[in-house]
Amino acid sequence: MRVPLTKYGWPQVAIFPTIALGAMIVYLVLGVLYLSTWAIISIEAVLAVVLIWVLSFFRDPYRLCPLDKNLLLSPADGGVTDIEIVKENDFIGEHVIRIGIFLSIFDVHINRAPCNVKVERICYKKGQYKNAMSPESGRVNESNDLYITRTDSPEDRLIVRQISGAIARRIVCATKEGQELTGGEKFGMIKFGSRTELYVPARANIKCLVQIGDKVKAGLTPLVRYE
Repeated sequence: MRVPLTKYGWPQVAIFPTIALGAMIVYLVLGVLYLSTWAIISIEAVLAVVLIWVLSFFRDPYRLCPLDKNLLLSPADGGVTDIEIVKENDFIGEHVIRIGIFLSIFDVHINRAPCNVKVERICYKKGQYKNAMSPESGRVNESNDLYITRTDSPEDRLIVRQISGAIARRIVCATKEGQELTGGEKFGMIKFGSRTELYVPARANIKCLVQIGDKVKAGLTPLVRYE
């Protein structure tokens, strides 16, 4: 049977629940001697919520991703916070549509490839830990850029940027340069609140399908369509 927890969560997925369970047992034993029944129930309830949240944060739900080669799928779960056209000179070399997605601590945090791609380059950058809801965080925060090229026509260059937030301190990128990923394939995650951005060439034949405020799911929600 498939365990619905991501391998990217180790060791936290083992350590944090163990600590929470241990604390629950300790408080239960000591509480019987020194605390009232309501105090014991309240503390145990809080610890139980923490335990459930930790396990749910690293959840890895099964997803059947669309196979339409004209779609670019969301690389992350969360809410679309900003959509703008900017100039990208490092890899794409033209004006691009930048779609920013904020991942709250309650979202699934696994990142997925937007389409069939080849990883050309991976660039990690140290930085600050500003609130990931702000577009500024994409420029100044710790981040990891995947420079990728579509393996289907048109063979456009794209960028997926993993960005740490005010809480997040750990970017996981489990792919490597030269590797090919299929649309919706998992390649990493960002732990404990974060932001993910997708950069797509801004051309007449490329249509953005989402609006600010939309909720999206990695590997399921189309962000862009080639027309």
